[in-house]
Amino acid sequence: MNDSNLKVFVYDTTLRDGTQGEGVSFSVSAKVALARKLDEFGFDYIEGGWPGSNPRDMAFFDEIAKVKLAHAKIAAFGSTRRAGMKVEDDAQVRQLLDAGTPVVTIFGKSWLLHVTEVLHTTPEENLAMISDTVRHLVHNGREVVYDAEHFFDGYADRPEYALATLKAAAEAGASYLALCDTNGGTMPSTLAQVVAKVVKTFPNVKVGMHCHNDCGMAVALTLVGVEAGALMVQGTMNGYGERTGNANLTTVVANLALKMGRELSCAGNLGGLRKLSLYADDLANLNPDGRQPYVGASAFAHKGGVHANAAKKVSRSYEHIAPETVGNRQRILLSDMSGSSSVVMKARELGIELDEKDPKMKEFLAVLKEKEFQGYEYENADASLEVLIRRHFQALGDVFKLRVYRVITEVDRRSGEIVSEAAVKVLVNGEEYHTVAESDGPVSAMDRAMRKALIPLFPVLAKVRLLDYKVRILDAGRGTDSTVRVLVMSSDGTKTWWTTGASPNIIEASYQAVRDSLLYAIQTAQ
Repeated sequence: MNDSNLKVFVYDTTLRDGTQGEGVSFSVSAKVALARKLDEFGFDYIEGGWPGSNPRDMAFFDEIAKVKLAHAKIAAFGSTRRAGMKVEDDAQVRQLLDAGTPVVTIFGKSWLLHVTEVLHTTPEENLAMISDTVRHLVHNGREVVYDAEHFFDGYADRPEYALATLKAAAEAGASYLALCDTNGGTMPSTLAQVVAKVVKTFPNVKVGMHCHNDCGMAVALTLVGVEAGALMVQGTMNGYGERTGNANLTTVVANLALKMGRELSCAGNLGGLRKLSLYADDLANLNPDGRQPYVGASAFAHKGGVHANAAKKVSRSYEHIAPETVGNRQRILLSDMSGSSSVVMKARELGIELDEKDPKMKEFLAVLKEKEFQGYEYENADASLEVLIRRHFQALGDVFKLRVYRVITEVDRRSGEIVSEAAVKVLVNGEEYHTVAESDGPVSAMDRAMRKALIPLFPVLAKVRLLDYKVRILDAGRGTDSTVRVLVMSSDGTKTWWTTGASPNIIEASYQAVRDSLLYAIQTAQ
């Protein structure tokens, strides 16, 4: 079963194991939506949850049964029967069948420590619990995946017993024996030897990998397991999971297909991998990890001038794959380390053609370095950078200028009511507009006051909304005197953009970010 040409099956457990991660939660509708996307992408198995453990999982199985999936099989997850009980009488096993899924995954104990100290039963009864449950599920027409919990710890303790638990599942009809590194502490060399032993011992059953990331190696361990003969990989989207997470399937499937040449059902859809990753984060209401391999925003970002220049000339000189292969893109970052070639490349990325030998380039680099020194950061604020470039190289002056602003916040301690009022004087084409607006916060009040003055003159701003607002203290040692950096995300309903500001005064930093956002919207609409 260890032929390198054999297909590897992808088993996603985001909807079950992934939700055990801190801060990860999906509504029923979100679980159904993600299951649809995983199926569309080409994953082979989707574990939906544990029937009976909570109303949400039961509702999911009811809803997903109404959905016609194109490829994936839905799996219900549970445990072996309880000790001392007939499998037919175990309510939890009955609920696994009632879920109506074509696949059932059950976990059993591989480590004698758990058998005697957690289950408080005998080694013989544990083996019977495994075989009875698998046989019962198979007899009822289910494809069974057996998750050997704590397998590598159990094997290290008593290898003959750990193998006996697998034999019990295999002889009862399990289709897969998934070896679980439940504590996430196994080293690659050890895992490779153990998996190879299991594959050799059970030549007629497919072996799977279920690895946790406690030592930062869940992906590596999963790939090592495949090299040793495993034909199923279990993991979660973006590595969600208990403690430090599970094997990250976005990394696993990319490595299997692109680096190891393995056959996967989803291999033809890798161009949508980044989109799938972002979709999962969005449903879980989590901020994407920009440093994720393959799919992160920084995965193909180049900051150093030498790196950026070389990558732009010959991308593979600093990129291990073409970013588009996984739906990502090359990004050139500008900072105080940038040179003229980086500026030209970044400007081209923004749709602006510059000449590297332009006499204004030296002055622009000096301005950029000074801005970064003051606390501005343009790596994640392309809209502010575009405004800066156009202002400097195209003599594109600000279409409006804020001459004066005043922000007052009034707090009624008795009622708890908080009201902020902003008064602004905006200059457009030599004419001054004076407006006042209120809101529940000072930044919102200023934004409203500026729009009140500008929307009649620039109707495009009526569509612009501030979607996100982030503040970072840059020199924490100075306490409340610290410089702060503000990042603002805006949208006009079709595209989004980030702008930045920096100042020891948080209102001023916020104004700078909001100003750039409005300028960007006006400039790109012209």
